[in-house]
Amino acid sequence: MNATNPFRGLLSRLRDRRALPVLFALAFATACATTPPNEADRATETAETPEIAVAQASATDANTDRPIELGLPIDCDLGEDCFVLLYPDVDPSDGIRDSGCGGQTYDTHKGTDFAVASVAELDRGVNALAVADGTVLRLRDGVPDRRLRTAAEIDEIAAQGIECGNGIVIDHGDGWEGQYCHLKQGSVAVASGDRVRRGEPIGQIGVSGKTTFPHVHLTLSRNGEVIDPASGQPTANGCNQAGQSLWLDPEAQTYKQTGIISLGFADRPPTVDDLWDGVFDAPQIDTDAEVLLFWAHYYGVEAGDIEHYRLTDGAGNLITDYEQTIEANSINGLGYVGKRNTPNRPIVPGTWRGEYSLTRDGETIASKRIEFEVRPAR
Repeated sequence: MNATNPFRGLLSRLRDRRALPVLFALAFATACATTPPNEADRATETAETPEIAVAQASATDANTDRPIELGLPIDCDLGEDCFVLLYPDVDPSDGIRDSGCGGQTYDTHKGTDFAVASVAELDRGVNALAVADGTVLRLRDGVPDRRLRTAAEIDEIAAQGIECGNGIVIDHGDGWEGQYCHLKQGSVAVASGDRVRRGEPIGQIGVSGKTTFPHVHLTLSRNGEVIDPASGQPTANGCNQAGQSLWLDPEAQTYKQTGIISLGFADRPPTVDDLWDGVFDAPQIDTDAEVLLFWAHYYGVEAGDIEHYRLTDGAGNLITDYEQTIEANSINGLGYVGKRNTPNRPIVPGTWRGEYSLTRDGETIASKRIEFEVRPAR
């Protein structure tokens, strides 16, 4: 390990905070009955029918002691094709602490952000779901989808008062409310007064409002007090509170600070913007490319974590087997290795294989591999 990276001089990794966009997700502000859902906001840098009964679980129920049982707010396989990027900030001071006492949040963030890897995935339509039975109180649609990239764009959205973008507020009964934000323009599938069931589509995931990554933001509150679904306790109480997760999905019940968003290949140095936009989701690269890069998009890394890249070419030759130590905590970051195309060491056609892992305190905390076909030049 820690072998020489033949491409390190030009293209080793991108973790310069100056090169990363502002990562922004949104906090919750209770809206009055005549006002569309809205969110108070703080930005942080890295490197937001038929009549039915409202479900209300109580401590006397035979199968659960949760006060409310929550499904996921997104139609996906959590941990496979979606992930939680940000948790509520449960530190009542100016500092930050997420649900597990880590740093996957920002000051005053009140929601849980369920994300997908890129805006390109939204083209297939990713449904936003009601987390529990309830009645639609308020909604807004018609805000354009635009993934924000600059502080000026963020300020522009804030000035318009549409931070939540296209959103819905649902009364889930017994004082519980859920606010769902950043839905796709034109996708809101409910109306005020509609009754919905847990797991019912209410719209689709988008990038409307004040957000720099594709996700649905869910803020849960009870009687106006923001609740952390991870513990069932008020966010003002702090992290690692005694309590029970309100999520029904076992994967959601498990706090996951760190993970791999996606892996891929590129024929030029990628940026975090490129990856959120899906520029390299399905690249077409042949043997005439000047460079071939294997990249990893990750979240929740800490200073001292070790990332490991292993890359083999289409003939099975080892290109690099390389480790490096991460220098600073990062909510969302990018690294890559690769090779130049030279007469003596050309890029060969065939199936290239990339493997990536993250290690913390001697334990592998995330790993993934990918294959990619390089075509012969025509």
